[in-house]
Amino acid sequence: MENQPSLLTSTLFLKHREVEVGINRNVFSWEETQAKRKRGSGISEAARSQAVQVCEIVAVHKTEDEDDTKSRRHQKKTKHSSPQYPHAFTVSYVRRTSQHQWRCSDVTFHCADQGLCQRWIHVTNEQLSLLTNRPKSLLVYINPYGGKQRGKHIYEQKVAPMFRRAGIFTNVIVTERANHARDHLKAEAELDEYDGVVCVGGDGMFSEILHGLVTRTQTDHHVDQNQSDAELVPCSVRIGIIPAGSTDCICFATVGTNDPVTSALHIIVGDSQPMDVSSVHHDDIFLRYSVSLLGYGFYGDVLADSERKRWLGPARYDLSGAKTFLLHNRYEGTVSFLPAEDGVGHPRDKLQCRSGCRLCQHKRSSKDKSSETSEKKEIKDRGGGWNVIRGKFLAINAASMSCACPRSPKGLSPSAHLADGTTDLILVKQCSRLDFLRHLLRHTNKQDQFDHSFVEVHRVRKFHFQPLRPRPSSLEDLSERPEKTRFAPICSAPTPCNHGDGHSSWNCDGEILHHAAIQVSVQCQLIRLFARGIEEQQQCV
Repeated sequence: MENQPSLLTSTLFLKHREVEVGINRNVFSWEETQAKRKRGSGISEAARSQAVQVCEIVAVHKTEDEDDTKSRRHQKKTKHSSPQYPHAFTVSYVRRTSQHQWRCSDVTFHCADQGLCQRWIHVTNEQLSLLTNRPKSLLVYINPYGGKQRGKHIYEQKVAPMFRRAGIFTNVIVTERANHARDHLKAEAELDEYDGVVCVGGDGMFSEILHGLVTRTQTDHHVDQNQSDAELVPCSVRIGIIPAGSTDCICFATVGTNDPVTSALHIIVGDSQPMDVSSVHHDDIFLRYSVSLLGYGFYGDVLADSERKRWLGPARYDLSGAKTFLLHNRYEGTVSFLPAEDGVGHPRDKLQCRSGCRLCQHKRSSKDKSSETSEKKEIKDRGGGWNVIRGKFLAINAASMSCACPRSPKGLSPSAHLADGTTDLILVKQCSRLDFLRHLLRHTNKQDQFDHSFVEVHRVRKFHFQPLRPRPSSLEDLSERPEKTRFAPICSAPTPCNHGDGHSSWNCDGEILHHAAIQVSVQCQLIRLFARGIEEQQQCV
């Protein structure tokens, strides 16, 4: 068992086989004893010896207490029980399966001595108690309306039993209206009582939690979110996501699957994945936060058109996508961006963001921030550092993560990173319908989607977009306006966009921003998720 000193070793029984069981600070392992290893037994080497990381043990408990044993004295014994070894304990642990999915497996060990059984339970639980990253209490928000309206069922049937097994206290709130969770987090939630906030729903529900938690943190630290150059305070409370929506982009990018059991296990073991958040402003007025996609032109038009066809259900996206492609709208404007510093790679370097990613592990120190402040002042003084591109664009996309999903396994930007303080700015310039179709099709295959003369991609820290003919617009207090959409933007124009005047709308993580002129700044590692990142390979045990 690695190089750590053993805390406890015993000879126990597993399914009538004698096994040597041991535990140290890192590993819980069991191995069939030499006496039982017979040729031709048909038992594989994997079954003879197994090891589980202590940090991936969900729980350990006595399998059956004496009262239960007495009450079942006249019942038929199970095939694994034995009158010679009446005492047993069960270890529940993470088992990896295909497609990045995790499952909770149980292994039960028998022994003749009750004291030894209790000692194993005590020593194992003692090691689990040393894992300070594990949550003990969670605030859970369930969206009963999102996706196929199965959020409550998924939580109660698949997630809650595992939280109870792991000894996690939960306070569950079923949301009753749009932005219920956001508003509760901003003003009412007693965050000091919880180790994390969990949302059960789709990407829209996650956006509610994100906005509520980030806004609450900035308010508590007296940071003005309307200042586009403000340095936001990172949130100390981690966010967990139980996928139950029509799209689960965040789960695909941070765990590798949209399986609720897998996400629940990541929360239980206390994984922590930092994530960048982009703040979006219009003329020093805060609009919204983004963690996945900001899209102008094609993706903005698809979303705007699909909102008028909500009665069609999920099919509206395919219909709106086809219609937008045939219209082939082009939008003229100016994109200005501040390139990322050296050392963070390039969108075409094929270096995918995976668990333990070197680029995302680096958290900027105070020295880095001081250096960046000096750099900002220098750039401002000499008016340099920014690149400017003017032209007609079919699409302007900013991907803060790969944006992978079942329809696009590699995503919009396969090499985008979750927590390196950058976003990948993708500019699709004017081209023919056939060329644009070739570009779109490459999102579904393994070809380099940026290998076109009309496509540019840059890794940036900030960018601005100014349409050719900005139209005047006024802001009004939205607090008194009825919410017309499920997840209303934090700030929006009083009237919907009119595509006839040469402007599109921005698609901000599935929500419409009606201001075409925006300023975007990436806030490095502003939040942390209960996630590990996508593992490079399945480490099946």
